[in-house]
Amino acid sequence: MNSTPRPPTVNNYLETQQQFTEVINTKSANFIGRDFVFTAINSFLHRYNRGYFTIIGSPGSGKSAMLAKYVQENSPKNYQVIYYNAELEGKNHVEEFLTYICCQIIAKFPNLSLANLPDNAAEGSWFLSLLLQQISDYLKSNQGSQTYQKLIIVIDGLNCIKRNLQPAGTNIFYLPRYLPQGVYFLLSRRPFVTTNSGLLIEAPMQSLNLADYPEENKQDIQTYMQTTLNSQNFFRVLADFNFWLKHKVKEKTNDFNNFKYVSAILTAISENFYTQPEQIEISLPPELATDCQQHLEKILDVENQDFAVEVLQCLAQQTQPISVTEIANLLDADEFDVEEILENWFEFLQVEIINQIKAYKLYDQYFRQWLREFLKTRRSKM
Repeated sequence: MNSTPRPPTVNNYLETQQQFTEVINTKSANFIGRDFVFTAINSFLHRYNRGYFTIIGSPGSGKSAMLAKYVQENSPKNYQVIYYNAELEGKNHVEEFLTYICCQIIAKFPNLSLANLPDNAAEGSWFLSLLLQQISDYLKSNQGSQTYQKLIIVIDGLNCIKRNLQPAGTNIFYLPRYLPQGVYFLLSRRPFVTTNSGLLIEAPMQSLNLADYPEENKQDIQTYMQTTLNSQNFFRVLADFNFWLKHKVKEKTNDFNNFKYVSAILTAISENFYTQPEQIEISLPPELATDCQQHLEKILDVENQDFAVEVLQCLAQQTQPISVTEIANLLDADEFDVEEILENWFEFLQVEIINQIKAYKLYDQYFRQWLREFLKTRRSKM
């Protein structure tokens, strides 16, 4: 901790800041709804004087858009908000995170005594914790003034963090176990096994799982679809597409229950990717197909890939949730092996309790259909 301080790396810092600004602007464009999420966040901020708030949701559920909109709407007001996105290439390393966040804090609070970044600032949470304590002291000394009353550090995509680059047992990104007054972290991540959260925190914590709000999610998606269909982008769309989409809105189909899927489909229609409505049922826009391929690569990043494919085949064939025991019986496999695989895939699954037994299904219909076609093609080539 006694290493010679050095100034923040201005070029890298500004480049990253510009990247994040572009993400915020892109993700928050055409944003609609999610009032129940923002209400929960604001209630947490008013109830506790520090803490961690986490939004949990499956891929494509809109987590990134929510955080981008929150940053856009709340900075600057009474809060000083710092944004970080771990999903971007090269931003999922702890050194990158700590360097950027500490540089941001130093830039936004120039009166701190810790005005330079030590060479070992990324070796644990020690320097970040010192900065946060100074921020807390500053905020308390300025209560009642027109200055910021809270510091909120927003981190999108905790599930993307390279945890294997940190010592075992440490918090992901070395996030502080303790927080001083006035300091908050607003996080997003995909579903995870509780015992594998990567966080040991002794501060107020609250999670909001989007899966617990199916009606609110569905209503927001329907509103988004209706608003988009009424926009100028769809004035020139063929009548049969308009009819088909409006039918989807009215019937509130479960096919359209994923924000990213809906957004990508509507964009593809407006850009003439589809020529007939029937094509939507059998092919995905390139953006979604790429996502599915990336999901599959992560799913199959296991030692016993053949067994993983067999388990995946079971899930892809099922329209209803299926239990570990049922999968094990279908494959004549050990339940422990099946459960271990499913725990590794938790971010891509939905879990339901049926007759007091956990049952699993893939997170969305479009991903399941894509997998079925992929596995079918894979078998035909063997």
